[in-house]
Amino acid sequence: MFTKPLNVPLIEMSMCLSNALDLVSSRVVDHHKRVAYIACSIAAEMGMPEDEREVLMLAGLLHDIGAISARDRIETLQFELENPDFHAELGYRFIRTFDLFLDVAQLVRFHHVPWDNGRGGSRLGQPVPDSSHVLHLADRIAVLIDKKREILCQTDRIKKAIRCGSGSKFVPEYVDAFIRLSEKESFWFDTVSPAISDILKAMTGTSSIVLTYDLLHGMIKLFGRIIDFRSRFTATHSSGVAATASALARMAGMKRSDCDVMRIAGYLHDLGKLAVPAEILEKPGRLSVAETNIVKNHPYHTYRIIGTVRGLDTINQWASLHHECIDGRGYPFHHCGDEISLGSRIMAVADVFTALSEDRPYRPGMSRHDALQTMQTMAGRSALDGDLVSLVGRRYGEINAMRVASQTEESGEYEEFGAGLSQA
Repeated sequence: MFTKPLNVPLIEMSMCLSNALDLVSSRVVDHHKRVAYIACSIAAEMGMPEDEREVLMLAGLLHDIGAISARDRIETLQFELENPDFHAELGYRFIRTFDLFLDVAQLVRFHHVPWDNGRGGSRLGQPVPDSSHVLHLADRIAVLIDKKREILCQTDRIKKAIRCGSGSKFVPEYVDAFIRLSEKESFWFDTVSPAISDILKAMTGTSSIVLTYDLLHGMIKLFGRIIDFRSRFTATHSSGVAATASALARMAGMKRSDCDVMRIAGYLHDLGKLAVPAEILEKPGRLSVAETNIVKNHPYHTYRIIGTVRGLDTINQWASLHHECIDGRGYPFHHCGDEISLGSRIMAVADVFTALSEDRPYRPGMSRHDALQTMQTMAGRSALDGDLVSLVGRRYGEINAMRVASQTEESGEYEEFGAGLSQA
């Protein structure tokens, strides 16, 4: 059982989300981290206070969070963007749902506003934060880097392109700071280093900020929205699994604190699905073998990404092993029997129950009879824990009511989110 208090480093959770976003396309791997490093380096060169650099780093790690399809993410890598405000606004609306990130959200919202010889000091009737302009500059520097070429051979080209945008695209003083910084080979080596995560952790005091349960729960709900909102068919799945898993944990005799942690694991269980293209998630017919194999990647990615965060070992186990089976024929690790903890077994049952009960692209949600019959069949071949399936059968009405309430609330937020964005 989970007994340790939660004290999770904020910087590591932010990098965890950044790593998850990288799953969308191999072409964007480490882009967020490069932008965070460049922005914080420029800010330090200008003498920006440490607390402002910390917010800037978090904004850099999450600045393209609104580009949630592979096509969107790849388009953000173009130096000249046709419609940069859409993904910036979407990112802002995602991030502001977490109270600790209100300042971060503002930086992300305006990170593509050009300086325009001073006219970019305000947008939408609001002042544009100075750090948004630093973030904009850092982002454009990062997209000019060709990862396939040696970095020092590119610096003159990059500096020339940035100088050409001084005054029009970028704040001249910030460009000057970048030019001074760019004379150091170490700056460029750090920017493209495979150890950039460790470099970022060492740059600011952000790692001293830790998330207790309440704060972590708020951030995890942000994770769940990013995972689910890519498709209307998955828009409420994580919230349904989280509610069902927490209810089952309580009914199975877990402590209140463990039930709370189970809810967090429920929101995280499909984190790796960011690697699955939306067209597969929304496919109305049977998946091909190749498509099924892509889907099978997702719990592995969940396990590896959450595993980078200190203090989440139990949560990671409960979240990531939800496709393992008692008989060892699950995936991706083929654990069996006692190798699968009660928490992981609960998550597996909660995931199946929610998936069967909710509408999917290829079928409407199943009735009580059909859902329970399907789960009992799975338990009969040791794909699910039989005792937990029996528990669902005995307490179906209560469990399903909690699932429906959670998913209805999340659905309302999804619709409100979309309506607000269309009016922006």
